[in-house]
Amino acid sequence: MTVEIPDSDAIKQAVKNAFSKHGTTVDELIPVLNDINRALGYLPAQALQEVSTTLRVPKSQLFSVASFYQMLSTKPRGKHVIQFCESAPCHVVGGREVWDAVCDHLKIEDGQTTPDGMWTLLTVSCLGVCGVGPVMVVDDDMYGNVTPAQVPEILARYS
Repeated sequence: MTVEIPDSDAIKQAVKNAFSKHGTTVDELIPVLNDINRALGYLPAQALQEVSTTLRVPKSQLFSVASFYQMLSTKPRGKHVIQFCESAPCHVVGGREVWDAVCDHLKIEDGQTTPDGMWTLLTVSCLGVCGVGPVMVVDDDMYGNVTPAQVPEILARYS
């Protein structure tokens, strides 16, 4: 399995669905982009162009927003996205060992996607739950107090 690139019709439908749900005002830019990103796995250039045209916002501004927020991507990602907290509180309670276990298990590093298109691994500066570190998020599921031994079991839930 490789990362699938959506066709033009799928892109148009994702944009249409996002605007139907959130409306066509600039105030709804982030929810619109987030819905498109979730539907397609990333924000293709065609989707950004359609959003730009509809909202009358320059593509450069859309790209700035898309590249600022970790939840958005202008490049294809894997079917499942792992966000791993690299903040000091997570680090001091064993985050480095858990990070190494994730990298070893998936055979990828930060910002990479597995060759089968199943996983993308990202580091984030903080997930906001420092009291239960080390923390990682898989898709929308948060895992706290993660140990290296738990990594294969957690990832197996998504296979």
